[in-house]
Amino acid sequence: MSLAGNQPAESFFLRADNPISVAVVGVGVFGRNHARVYQELEQQGEPVRLVGVVDPDLDRADAVAREFGCRAFGSVEQMLTTHSEVRAASVAAPTVHHLEVARALMEAGIDVLIEKPLAASLAEANELVDLAATHKRVVQVGHLERFNPAVRATIPLITQPMFFEVHRLSVFTPRSLDVDVVLDLMIHDLDIVLAFANSPVKEVRAVGLPILSGKVDIANVRLEFESGCVANFTASRVSTERVRKLRFFQPQQYVSVDYGRQEVLVFTVGADASAAGAPTVNPQIQVAKPPVTSEEPLHAELKSFLHAVRERSTPVVPLVDGRRALALALDIVAAIREHGKKVGLAGIVKAKG
Repeated sequence: MSLAGNQPAESFFLRADNPISVAVVGVGVFGRNHARVYQELEQQGEPVRLVGVVDPDLDRADAVAREFGCRAFGSVEQMLTTHSEVRAASVAAPTVHHLEVARALMEAGIDVLIEKPLAASLAEANELVDLAATHKRVVQVGHLERFNPAVRATIPLITQPMFFEVHRLSVFTPRSLDVDVVLDLMIHDLDIVLAFANSPVKEVRAVGLPILSGKVDIANVRLEFESGCVANFTASRVSTERVRKLRFFQPQQYVSVDYGRQEVLVFTVGADASAAGAPTVNPQIQVAKPPVTSEEPLHAELKSFLHAVRERSTPVVPLVDGRRALALALDIVAAIREHGKKVGLAGIVKAKG
C-alpha cells in the first residue's frame, strides 16, 4: 500500500532532485557495511548522501566517519539537533536497542531500515508497528537474504514445496552474542522458508546448546506447516566451515540454492523434464541452472529501501514480515528451552525469549 497520499509535501520533497540524506546508527561490523554501501551507491549515481554515523563508542564512530566522509555522533539525539535534514536511517545497533533507536528516529520524521531480528520481544515489535502507523513512516526489516540474487531467481520456480532442508553454519566470531543463534543466523532462513511455504506453522520441535558463549550456539529445528510441508533447519556459529544452503522438494522437482555462491540448481523429473535443461546420465532427470545476476545483497537491499522511501511505498520486507519471522524464532527459542528441561539441560540451556 502506498503512503504517498498521506504525505504529499514529503513525497514532493523526496521526488525532487535532492538526494536522500541518510545516517547509520550503530557502526559495528555490519553497520560499517551499511555506511560503505550508502557511499558506494552515491558514487554510482544513486540519489543518496551519507551525512552521519552514530555510535556510543566515539572512537569507532569517528573512524567510520573519517573513512566514509561524514560526521560522527555519540547519540541519535545529538545527530538530530545538528542534522535535521536526515530523512532515512539504518538501525544496526544491538537488538535490545532497536526499539529505543527506531522510536527516536520515527518520532523525528525519519524512515528506518531495522536490522534483523526486528526487536528483542514481540511486545517491542508490536510497538514498532504502532509507531510506524502513527508517524506514517516507511520501515523495512533487514532480512538480507531476500535480496540474494539466488533467492530472487528461485521465486518463479516455486510451485508446491513440501520439504525443506536448510543449513547455515559459520565459524565463531564475537559479534551478535547478545542473541541465540536462532535469532542471529537461523532467522534469515526462517524468513525465506515462511515466504516460500506460504502456510501457517503447525508444529515446532527444536533442540539447541550453548558451546562457546552464554547463548545457544547450535540448533536444529523441525517445522511442520498446515499445508503438510516439513522444514528442517540447522544453524551453528561454532562450525569449522561456512555453509549457507537451502534445498527443497516439490512435485517433480528438487531445487538447491547456494546463498554464498549465488547459484540455483533445478532437477526436474518426468514429463516436464524436457523444458528444464540439458539431460543428465539419467534421461528422466533434467538439470537446469537458472541465470542469476550477481549482486551484493546489501546493495540490493539498501537500493530497495531508498526506493520505498522515495516513492512512499511498502518495502519488500515490511514490518509484518519481520514480526512474523521474529515470532517464529521466539517460539523456537522457547521450544529449545522446554527441550532442555525435559532432558535435564535446564541449567545449560539459558535461552531467553
